[in-house]
Amino acid sequence: MESNPGRILAGILDAAENAAPVDAVEAVTRDLATALDARTVSFLIADLSGRALVRLAQAPAVEGGGSRRAGDEVATVLPFDGGPAEQALRTQTLQVLSGTDGWTVLAPVTDRGEVIGLLEMVLPHEPAADVLREITRTAHALAFVVIANRRHTDLFEWGQRTAPFSLSAEIQRRLLPGAFTCEASAFTLSGWLEPAASIGGDTFDYSLARDVLHFSVTDAMGHGVASALTATLGVGSLRNCRRRGAGLVEQADATNAAIAQHSAVPGSYLTAVLGRLDLRTGNCSLLNAGHVPPLLVRDGNVRELALTGNFPLGMFPEATFGAEEIALRPGDRLVVITDGMRERKAAGVDLSARLREMATLHPREAARSLADAVLEVAGPMLADDATLLILDWHDGHNEKRRTRAGAEQTRTSPALPDALPAG
Repeated sequence: MESNPGRILAGILDAAENAAPVDAVEAVTRDLATALDARTVSFLIADLSGRALVRLAQAPAVEGGGSRRAGDEVATVLPFDGGPAEQALRTQTLQVLSGTDGWTVLAPVTDRGEVIGLLEMVLPHEPAADVLREITRTAHALAFVVIANRRHTDLFEWGQRTAPFSLSAEIQRRLLPGAFTCEASAFTLSGWLEPAASIGGDTFDYSLARDVLHFSVTDAMGHGVASALTATLGVGSLRNCRRRGAGLVEQADATNAAIAQHSAVPGSYLTAVLGRLDLRTGNCSLLNAGHVPPLLVRDGNVRELALTGNFPLGMFPEATFGAEEIALRPGDRLVVITDGMRERKAAGVDLSARLREMATLHPREAARSLADAVLEVAGPMLADDATLLILDWHDGHNEKRRTRAGAEQTRTSPALPDALPAG
C-alpha cells in the first residue's frame, strides 16, 4: 500500500467541497478508504457530555435497535470505557490494534487541543510508518472539514446531543465559545459546563487577541429561561465591550448598566470573574463581581485568590468596579469556577485535593475529571450548573509550538493506569 500525501490531501479537500455539508465527512472517509485500500473508515464525533463518542450513519428505519434516530439519520453512542478509543483522545496518539478482521487504527481528530472526534480505520495489513503519518495528517484535516461544515447543518450538533435540550439549555449553549479548549504557545485553556436539571445560567467565554487572552466565567441569577436571558444580556454586553477594545472595568460598568436597564426580570443580576492575560508577561488582570474566588495552583499548593470584592453586575446601577493584577509564573494553573461546584452536595468534593491530584492532566481532562467528581457526589442531576475554566500558563509567547495533528504533545494527559492493552 503506497501513500501519496499531496494527492490524498487534495482528494480530501475536493471530496469535502463537492459534497453537501451533511455528506462532507462521509465523502472524505470514502475517498480516504480508496486511497489507502482500507476495508472501512469511520468518523466518530465526541458527544457533548465529553464521556462518549457517537457514530453517525444514514440508514433506513428498522425495527428495534438502541440507536437514536431522526429520519434516516442514526446516532449510536459509544461510552468511554478506558479502552483504546479513550486512550487515543486522552493521550492524543494513534492506537494501532491487530484483530481477526485486520489492523484497526484509531486517530484523534483534534484542532488546537479541542477534541472533535476520532477517525477509525480498518486496514488489511499492518500499516507502515508512512501510512500512519498520512492517517495522522488526514485526521487533522478532518477536524477542519467538520468545523467548516457544521456551520451549515444541525447534523453534527444533533449527533452530539445524547439528551434533548430544553429552551433554556438551547439559549445557554449558544452563549458558550465554539471550542471549549484552546492551546497556544504560552497557555492551554479549557472550560466545562455541567448543566443543572433546570438551567442555572452559567457561562464561560474566551477570546485570543494578538498578545492578550480575554476570558470570563459568569453565573446569572435564578434558573430556567429567565436566567438564560439574563446570561444572554450579560455575555452579549461583555463581548460587545471586549470587541470595542474596552478594559475590564469598562466591561463591568457597561454590563452592569445593561442588565439593570434591559433585564426582563426586575432585580436580575450576574456574578462574574473577568480576566485579561498579557501573553508577553504573564500579568493577569482579574475583576471579581460577586463571584466565587478563583483558585491558583502553584508548586503543588492550592489557594483562593482574595480579590477585591465588587457587587454583581446589574444589582446596583450606580455601582463602581475595580480590577487587580496577579503575576503568573510558568507552571501556574488558574481555575475559575461557579458556585455550583461548591453548593449543596457538590461541597463534598475536596477541590484542593482534586486539583493537586490532577496536576499532570491536560486542562481538558482535568475539567472533565472535576465535573465527574461533582456528578459522583451530587448527580446524576445537579441542583445548580457547575462550571469551570482551567488556564495553564507556560510562558513563551510567540515561540513555535511543537504539535502533531492538532495537539501539543508535551502537554497531553498520561494514559489511564487501568487502560486496556493496545494490540
